[in-house]
Amino acid sequence: MVALTINGESKTVDAPPDMPLLWVLRDILGMTGTKFGCGIAQCGACTVHLDGKPVRSCLLPVNAIGNRAITTIEGVGATPTGAKVQKAWLDLEVIQCGYCQSGQIMSAAALLEGTPHPDDADIDAAIAAVLAETGIASAKQMGQVMNGVKAKLAGARVDGKALSEKVRARLQ
Repeated sequence: MVALTINGESKTVDAPPDMPLLWVLRDILGMTGTKFGCGIAQCGACTVHLDGKPVRSCLLPVNAIGNRAITTIEGVGATPTGAKVQKAWLDLEVIQCGYCQSGQIMSAAALLEGTPHPDDADIDAAIAAVLAETGIASAKQMGQVMNGVKAKLAGARVDGKALSEKVRARLQ
């Protein structure tokens, strides 16, 4: 039995100690918001927060977590920054198929929590490994979306439809 704190709730799971956190979340706890992508901790679809830091859950053994707090896409909206990122994502109509968006949102929330006013290099570094193979095709294009999120977090008005059209135009 392994004791975990997930989204502020204590959970006890019967899992092998070397089972990756991703499979504990998805298969044992039924929390399917965190996605399986590559299985080698490269694509970022499986990103969760461990004590507020983004980590890839697909290779993280559950016994390596200890007493650190886990936040998933299901719980990030309960944090002030996570809620703002999720709202901005919806308001900006971020164009994606949706599969890797949980990883993108988790990475964006961690970035903005640690660096409230990131520059383009910070954004590129934070999201470079969490890019969809369709939709947003480069860190630079995702950076444009993140700049829109950043502007919304600062209270600026951003035309999400116009931003989405600019990103789409660059992909064609």
